[in-house]
Amino acid sequence: MIRLLVPLGLALALAGCDTTTVGDPLMKSGALGPSSLAGELIHSNAATPPSSKPGACWADAVTPAVFETDTEHDLLTPGQPATAGHPAVPAVYQTVTRQKIVQDRQQVWFRSPCPEVMTPEFIGTLQRALVARGYYHGPLTGTMDAPTRAALRRYQAAEGLDSEILSLGAARQLGLVTYDLGQPEATAGAEAPGDAPEPAPAPVPVPRKHPVEQDP
Repeated sequence: MIRLLVPLGLALALAGCDTTTVGDPLMKSGALGPSSLAGELIHSNAATPPSSKPGACWADAVTPAVFETDTEHDLLTPGQPATAGHPAVPAVYQTVTRQKIVQDRQQVWFRSPCPEVMTPEFIGTLQRALVARGYYHGPLTGTMDAPTRAALRRYQAAEGLDSEILSLGAARQLGLVTYDLGQPEATAGAEAPGDAPEPAPAPVPVPRKHPVEQDP
């Protein structure tokens, strides 16, 4: 299987395998909803993923600080009223623009499809999904190149995750993967657990008729 070579700046942080699910964002109530990716983010400055489970891969991103700009008019000299022989002097103000931090810079962790899933066929499907939603306008190369990453960032930023690394939530929203809480992610088109057709019932044996013996 061909594996996608991800640039170092986009390297996925892979979790170890154990049975814990503490802190897994996909275990949160409502995390599987289609509305936003924000519910799947875990804010943590730790160097390792917040949890691990078999077949789970993680990535991290840094959300920039959010600033708010305020414009104020500071009084430099007060006004003077008119006096005999002297006109009134208006007050003098200075316009000052100040910025304050509304939200600090933060690191977030989120689930991401594992590297072995990121095949050229998978990335081509991702590009087609982004084309259909108006985020990508380039050729279907099957490679995670700069235009594809930029389009992916625009899509995910609108959903609450400013990152060019594909999140598992975005992959699910785009119809690229299916996910079951008890199983690793699978590519689209694979049968999800519980969706396999039931086996046909075994045929019921039909009793054979034997001729009735008659006296001579």
